[in-house]
Amino acid sequence: MKDFPQFMKNPANRIDPKTQYTPGIEGYVFDGADDSQMAFWTISKDTQAATHSHPYDEYMVVVHGSYTLLINDRETRLEAGDEYAIAKGTVHGGKAVAGTRTIHFFSDRRCTRS
Repeated sequence: MKDFPQFMKNPANRIDPKTQYTPGIEGYVFDGADDSQMAFWTISKDTQAATHSHPYDEYMVVVHGSYTLLINDRETRLEAGDEYAIAKGTVHGGKAVAGTRTIHFFSDRRCTRS
């Protein structure tokens, strides 16, 4: 597949681009009953995520493409099928190549809709 299915990209679930740590991405969010969230992101251009941290845990999996995770000045390259758990409070950032798609799960609310 070259993109997430259209039913996953309902405009009502589009993540507000102004609330992103990464320019050049499009995302959609789904909420859990426990305030957790799952986000589906597509990177449209080579880009870099600003260094940041969260007061909640994050899990990510690369669906397509490549994402280089930056934690404590250490780079970890993730390819399609690779996953990573980021503990709350961990300062992290990343780099992605155009066409990369990722899925992220946050143990609390992270995303705001457009």
